[in-house]
Amino acid sequence: MPKMKLLLALLRQLEDALVVCMRCGLCQAVCPLYAQTGREADVARGKLALLDGLIREMIQDPQGVYARLDRCLLCGSCAANCPSGVRVLDIFLKARAILTGYLGLSPVKKAIFRKLLVQPELFNRLLSWGARLQGLFIKPVDDLLGSSCARFLSPLLRSGRHVKPLAQVPLHCLTPSLDRPSRDGQPRVAFFVGCLIDKIFPQVGEAVLKILEHHGVGVFMPQDQGCCGIPALSAGDLNTFNRLVRHSLAQFAAQPWDYLVTACATCTVTIKQLWPTMVQDASGEERTRINALADRTLDINQFLVEQVGLTPVELTEKVAEKLLVTYHDPCHLKKSLGVAHPPRALLQANPRYLLTEMTEADWCCGCGGSFNLQHYEVSAGIGRRKRDNVVHTGCDTVATACPACMLQLIDMLSQAGAGVRVQHTVEIYAESL
Repeated sequence: MPKMKLLLALLRQLEDALVVCMRCGLCQAVCPLYAQTGREADVARGKLALLDGLIREMIQDPQGVYARLDRCLLCGSCAANCPSGVRVLDIFLKARAILTGYLGLSPVKKAIFRKLLVQPELFNRLLSWGARLQGLFIKPVDDLLGSSCARFLSPLLRSGRHVKPLAQVPLHCLTPSLDRPSRDGQPRVAFFVGCLIDKIFPQVGEAVLKILEHHGVGVFMPQDQGCCGIPALSAGDLNTFNRLVRHSLAQFAAQPWDYLVTACATCTVTIKQLWPTMVQDASGEERTRINALADRTLDINQFLVEQVGLTPVELTEKVAEKLLVTYHDPCHLKKSLGVAHPPRALLQANPRYLLTEMTEADWCCGCGGSFNLQHYEVSAGIGRRKRDNVVHTGCDTVATACPACMLQLIDMLSQAGAGVRVQHTVEIYAESL
């Protein structure tokens, strides 16, 4: 009965949100998936029309409805350009939750989400073994990018995919926890690390900590941090999503802080926008805490520029030739949060680099989290468009502010042998300190 009440509540929310859509079709022009496939069913308008009769469609062809909803990057391009202000991401996520509640999770997803993801200690332990054994399955292919490819045919690494291996030492082993006071009147932050930074890009987390220490910003980083919940939410698993939100609420309530910062655009938008709208069974007190935490959550670039201020750097010796760096706007950072200038300011703060803008800097890279795993050929097609725009700048480095985008850029550039580094904006700023 509680499950049925939850599904009915989600359906009512869905109906209220759908009436705003005018079916104008402006989403078509900005949809990276439509640009790749040319299919009307891949555009937000086509999916919203499908959802108008969701109850009927659920009975007639629930698997078909889910398959169409699953073909979405959740990049937010449609919502950012919608003249009616339709909250497309909320609608699609709620629709996926309804369908998953009706159909149930697959055994594989249930094991990953409800047995592993909700237990950070177990999840960390399992991936530490994966880091030790991964050499049996992958081999290095690009020293500049640190990418690898499959040693033999694998379902996950099909189509010549180039991957960034798991870090041999994740951030939670390098710095298990931190409770450092601020100085010089600076604020104190809670640092939400995120799965990809912890387990694949720990150097990004180290750069964040170096920058915060340099500026005198206090840091609270609790041990055994969990996932922000977006993988489970994207799969429609509200049970796991709710548990992960509550885990983080408890962790970050342990110490006082002024802002919660992340170096992952997807984690930022999940905490700031999706925690308040997608947790369905929260008590009044929990909802107050979720909203308060979301209100104080900032992307690390925005925090440094707007709350701290960047340190001007004077070079002790003249640079013969500056390195060219271009910037890719993560969809969740620019389109969902409106943050575009701060990451560029971090790049420009390093005098050894010269920022050169690429064409379509804010066009989606094609990753889309689990979309990349389930629809790799389409994802790669979108990624190659981004790769070409990067290469055409003649840059030495492409920077971005999202580890998922970094994975996609590494894959595309590595396959092309482009000779372009991929870094996070905080890494480049930290180099100058």
